Amino acid sequence: MNYKLIRYILGWVLILEAGLMLPALVVALIYWEREGFALLSGMGFCVAAGLLLTLKGPRKKTMHAREGFLAVALCWIALSAFGALPFVIAGAIPNYIDALFETVSGFTTTGSTILTDVESMPHCLLFWRSFTHWIGGMGVLVFIMSILPLAGGDNMYMMKAESTGPSVGKLVPKVKGTAGLLYRMYVALSLLMLVLLLIGGMPLFDSLITVFGTAGTGGFGIFNDSMASYNTYLQVVTTLFMILFGVNFSFYYLLWKKKWKAAFGMTEVRIYLLIILASIVLISVNIYGMFDGVLETIQQAAFQVATIITTTGFATTDFNQWPAFSKTILVLLMCIGACAGSTGGGIKVQRIMILVRSIRNELDVILHPHHVRKQKIDGHVIEQSTVRSVNVFLVAYAAVFALSLLIVSIDNYDFTTNFTAVAATLNNIGPGLEVVGPTGNFSGFSYLSKLVMIFDMLAGRLEVYPMLILFSRGTWRK
Repeated sequence: MNYKLIRYILGWVLILEAGLMLPALVVALIYWEREGFALLSGMGFCVAAGLLLTLKGPRKKTMHAREGFLAVALCWIALSAFGALPFVIAGAIPNYIDALFETVSGFTTTGSTILTDVESMPHCLLFWRSFTHWIGGMGVLVFIMSILPLAGGDNMYMMKAESTGPSVGKLVPKVKGTAGLLYRMYVALSLLMLVLLLIGGMPLFDSLITVFGTAGTGGFGIFNDSMASYNTYLQVVTTLFMILFGVNFSFYYLLWKKKWKAAFGMTEVRIYLLIILASIVLISVNIYGMFDGVLETIQQAAFQVATIITTTGFATTDFNQWPAFSKTILVLLMCIGACAGSTGGGIKVQRIMILVRSIRNELDVILHPHHVRKQKIDGHVIEQSTVRSVNVFLVAYAAVFALSLLIVSIDNYDFTTNFTAVAATLNNIGPGLEVVGPTGNFSGFSYLSKLVMIFDMLAGRLEVYPMLILFSRGTWRK
């Protein structure tokens, strides 16, 4: 185990985090908010710890899978632990566990909150709170790899540990080039959304917060009613971009390379859009009469479907009051999630595709024992190792879900609240149903339950394995 390399990477992450707090400090100066001192203090702690960890660079920069996954897990924990300090120092969230919950929810782009009155928080801390969404959306280590060669050519292991989906590949020959390209596409989409929101009359500060929450598919807002007070145009733009950020970024790469046929031929993207369309139609029919006219019904259904399947977590209405059929669809969408290689959470559409094809293949083997059929997606054979990885992931996901649900149930909330609270955090969604619905929050849970859900949010964002290896003895052997 190359502990020196992990220490070095950890140090650079903390130094980077200090730099990322700078825009929030600028916001504090613009609004003359004294809470800027808390951000300055947080930056100081990050820089001090970062410099201490990077004083001596590692001799060996070779990285294997074990180092890659461990580095990612520890970096995300450290990022959240130090990112929570401004909230505590400013007194906005005095309890550290609550502040950690809020910060982890931000970086993992979950959007679950313990705050009961968001509007009372100063602008600079609201900015930092939502900016963590934008940082965590694409991944902080992906950003670092785009500017620093931390681990030679082997840092694909870090990208695999931090990226979403059953597999990750290089869009261009070098990992650093892939990381840079991903961020350029991410920034371009963010800027396009910002322009469209400004055209719709949304104030600049509100627009930035909304872009951060949408791009990172996180969902933190600046109003207690989330996005309900914004006009229809702004809600429609947000709906569209939530769906766009839930698409596999390989799709945009293929468009950029003018490979139109390959881009629009991506099965995962087509199924993802089909699920969204079918859900909107079914829910619109089910909730017809609850809104003024057909168009508003479709628009509200589309917003809630987009915010749930992409695991963004914005809300324009209290879908807790919808019929059971519509709520059941939303819970299923929570688990399905967005596309692999997107900023969204959940199990991912690609894994669901592989699982369904595995079932179909197994039935085919039962009916025709001597017939061999290879599973393919977009003309590419699905390797058995990928199928095995998906199956193991689902088992690990189910085990974490069940254990978390058992522990959270100690707080004695109703089953729907407990189930959707775990689903919302493990799938990085934000709101659940009942007590943790779109008009509720997670403040009433015990510290034990909050710690469990903090683990769930990190496990959900990092695809379970990087967090689980922390509990393996083999991880810590030299």
